[in-house]
Amino acid sequence: MAGVGTWDIAGDTVKSSVRAGLDAGYGHVDTAEGYKNEDEIGEALADYDREDVFLTSKVLPKHLDYESVIESCEASLSRLGTDYLDLYLVHWPNPAVSIRETMDAMATLHDQGKVRNVGVSNFSASQLGAAQHVADVPIAVNQIEYHPWNTQDQVVEFCRDTDTVVEAAAPLARTEVFADETVQEIAESYDRSPAQVVLKWAVENGVVVLPKSSSPEHVRQNLDLFDWDMDDADRERIDAIDREKAVYDTGVYDWSQDTYGISQ
Repeated sequence: MAGVGTWDIAGDTVKSSVRAGLDAGYGHVDTAEGYKNEDEIGEALADYDREDVFLTSKVLPKHLDYESVIESCEASLSRLGTDYLDLYLVHWPNPAVSIRETMDAMATLHDQGKVRNVGVSNFSASQLGAAQHVADVPIAVNQIEYHPWNTQDQVVEFCRDTDTVVEAAAPLARTEVFADETVQEIAESYDRSPAQVVLKWAVENGVVVLPKSSSPEHVRQNLDLFDWDMDDADRERIDAIDREKAVYDTGVYDWSQDTYGISQ
């Protein structure tokens, strides 16, 4: 229910974070071609048994035509030093490319054994439904922005109804949610960090969390979720936080930049 997130960290920092996570008991590492750290993660993973690690990567929206999906996956595999991905995600929807074409490529990768599970990221309920409608392989995951300030209830409900696992990207709202008074009060009452409280809340809501930290100590602390209990009343207090704020999935994108980049 918890994985090592690696957005916006690279070099020796990401290698240290991945190693700290795997040594602490995380079984899942999440990256993407757009994170530009797959080479370093591959170096770190070389020290571990590949079958013990659930490895995820993602294809950028500018690469969602059939041939580019195949090429992007093969390039990620090469950088990561592995023959397969446990999960391969469409990082963002691209309205300029047919989702049918993208999912056809995903099915090919699955049939070839290069990808064991297929998923999407940052898809709305309607976008997920369209992808499921045309996909020849099950869509296992939708990785979305999910934290106490942005619970995306409609998307989560649709995922539940269609047996799609919800993964929380930015489960700590990129640390912004630490300032929330309710989170702070609950953390103090349990003698836990705000991060541990927010991650515990998400996991108990049935969401897979992918916290990122450049500090190996914080990586280890973020996994300390399972030897203590949160009262239902406190979880409900977090559920009821009356604030809505997206930290990255704002609905307004620069289609020309590298993350979303749609070629003209």
